[in-house]
Amino acid sequence: MSFGGPSERSVPATKIEITVSCRNLLDLDTFSKSDPMVVLYTQSRASQEWREFGRTEVIDNTLNPDFVRKFVLDYFFEEKQNLRFDVYNVDSKTNISKPKDFLGQAFLALGEVIGGQGSRVERPLMGVPGKKCGTILLTAEELSNCRDIATMQLCANKLDKKDFFGKSDPFLVFYRSNEDGTFTICHKTEVVKNTLNPVWQPFSIPVRALCNGDYDRTVKIDVYDWDRDGSHDFIGEFTTSYRELSKAQNQFTVYEVLNPRKKCKKKKYVNSGTVTLLSFSVDSEFTFVDYIKGGTQLNFTVAIDFTASNGNPLQPTSLHYMSPYQLSAYAMALKAVGEIIQDYDSDKLFPAYGFGAKLPPEGRISHQFPLNNNDEDPNCAGIEGVLESYFQSLRTVQLYGPTYFAPVINQVARAAAKISDGSQYYVLLIITDGVISDMTQTKEAIVSASSLPMSIIIVGVGPAMFEAMEELDGDDVRVSSRGRYAERDIVQEGCCNLGASTV
Repeated sequence: MSFGGPSERSVPATKIEITVSCRNLLDLDTFSKSDPMVVLYTQSRASQEWREFGRTEVIDNTLNPDFVRKFVLDYFFEEKQNLRFDVYNVDSKTNISKPKDFLGQAFLALGEVIGGQGSRVERPLMGVPGKKCGTILLTAEELSNCRDIATMQLCANKLDKKDFFGKSDPFLVFYRSNEDGTFTICHKTEVVKNTLNPVWQPFSIPVRALCNGDYDRTVKIDVYDWDRDGSHDFIGEFTTSYRELSKAQNQFTVYEVLNPRKKCKKKKYVNSGTVTLLSFSVDSEFTFVDYIKGGTQLNFTVAIDFTASNGNPLQPTSLHYMSPYQLSAYAMALKAVGEIIQDYDSDKLFPAYGFGAKLPPEGRISHQFPLNNNDEDPNCAGIEGVLESYFQSLRTVQLYGPTYFAPVINQVARAAAKISDGSQYYVLLIITDGVISDMTQTKEAIVSASSLPMSIIIVGVGPAMFEAMEELDGDDVRVSSRGRYAERDIVQEGCCNLGASTV
């Protein structure tokens, strides 16, 4: 997520979705195949600086990945928009800045992808001396304005047995068809282990991802048996369409899973099992702007890390250092995010808290003390008021610890729990230097808050490692606590470097 000043452009843009695949990647793993991920960088027109735009998911054990996660970019016909795709081998302990994990890169303009035959291009990956790095395949498609979200659940019956010592570990892969007869991946289900009769969890997918607004567009669904080494066995396939799927709102729909090879070889071949669509429903997805236009009021709360790991505020090495010449790392992050969000908060009064400090006069440790020292009314007038109270707190409290997020999350959640009519939405900004001391309690607080009208932005400052915070951002795996999963992803996390305004 990026927060900056006013947009450099006022020209209307077209939304373009980029799908990424790679072929014949370098194999960097000793006992298995590489675990690739692609990072997209865009180039600033003004500074020519490359900035990270987004990342695909990591796919284990494959040299030929087809990534489900897309990149959605604004396309400006009259401009050259330079893109850089870096490919990395990622494991649980890998920092992608390490050269040894680099698999190659490709440079090209967005217009080249759109202008390719079938809006598709293939480019060689370069950058590893003396090595052939394989290729990257990019497909572009203009997105429709369809905002509907489809939710469905499927199960299968009597699938082919593929595992020698067990049954099968089936999963589904959804593809939408293209005009030239090719297919673009759009969803993968989870793997259900050791069964020929799997029931997959319900999942939601934007209708434009499934068919981009063309209800009769062919949707192909492949059934695979998962293998640890990435060489998943093909069980069979079937085709349908959004229009056909939507009929299941009134009835079960059963599809035969067919394997073309088996059909050619065996005269008595019937099928490789069946897949049943158990349920299908459609809801409209409302955007942030829709809610604001509808009268929803935004309530913005700030929480700042006052733990001792930030360093003595009187020393230049501290992330809280109050220099007469420039803002501290915390103040910069607060301004970068707060000045954007405050435009949507009508009263411009922001509750602001600190956590992890000893308070005067008795030295009590607090994890949700008001920065303005007013327990009855913690509101500050605008971001300037928050900054003023923040600077005042730095002069009076003692940085201490540990780093607890749960108390302030629960405090905002209690306020959000009182609202059920859509009239209010709460945003909590947490600015911290890193390690979370109450991860279990924080996860529980997030899961509980996920059903409430609130979101949490966690901004990391300084050089610390923020892997723990990534666990809280449910982009890949929804946060869970005590076996209960968050109803939705309410956390966005990132970092704010000195001189930057990106979280």
